Amino acid sequence: MKTKAFTLIELLVVIAIIAVLMAILMPSLRAAKDQAQRLHCINNVKTLSFAWMLYKDDNDDKLVGGMPGRTVDAWMFGPTGNDPDHLEQCMEGIRRGKLFEYVKNEKVYRCPSDDRDIRQGMWTYGSFSISGALNGEEKEWSNRHLILYSEIKKPYDTFVFVEEIDPRGWNMGSWVVSRDFGNSWIDPVAIWHSKNRSTLGFADGSADMHQWVNKSTIDTAMRAAW
Repeated sequence: MKTKAFTLIELLVVIAIIAVLMAILMPSLRAAKDQAQRLHCINNVKTLSFAWMLYKDDNDDKLVGGMPGRTVDAWMFGPTGNDPDHLEQCMEGIRRGKLFEYVKNEKVYRCPSDDRDIRQGMWTYGSFSISGALNGEEKEWSNRHLILYSEIKKPYDTFVFVEEIDPRGWNMGSWVVSRDFGNSWIDPVAIWHSKNRSTLGFADGSADMHQWVNKSTIDTAMRAAW
C-alpha cells in the first residue's frame, strides 16, 4: 500500500502554523523566565540582607563595611591577580568578605539576569552594592554616614542593597549619592528585570522589586548595560 507523502503546500502550512505558535508562545516563555529570575534575585537579596543583620548582631550593633576591600570589615573584596580565570578571582573576593560566613554561597551575590560575567572586559560576579550611607564611602561625598544599626531611623524605608552596574567592570565602591551634583547618583542602577526594575534590600531584612519610572534613570541604566 502506498503511503501518502506531504505535498509542498502542506509542508509550508505546517511550518507556518509552527511559526505562528512560536510567535504566540515566546513572549509568554520570556515573561515566565523573567518572573523566575525576579523571584530568584529577590531571594538572593533577602539572604544578603539577613546576613547583614546577623553581622551587626554579632558585632555590637556595628554595620559591616559597605565599601568593598577598603577596610578589614568589608562585606566583600574585589578580584585580584592576573589569573585568566577571573570569575574564580571574583568569587575568592566574595569569600574573603565578612558576610560570607553567614551566606556561605557565592551565587547569592549575583542576580541571575546579570550577564556581565560573560562580557569582554567585565571582571565581575557580584551584582549588588551596599548604600554608601551605611558604613560605606558616602561620608566623603555627602557627610551622610551611619556606623551603628541603631542610628537608622526607619529600617523599613532604608535600603541597604541595590543592583548596580559599575562601568569600570565590577562594583568597586558602595552606592553613593553626591550632594555636590544635585543629589545625583555616582553609578547607575542596574535594571536587569523587564528593563525598568531593580531589586532593593532594606534594613529591616526585607527585599522588593522596585519599578523605575523616571526616563532619565532608565536611559542611564540602559546605556551602562549595553
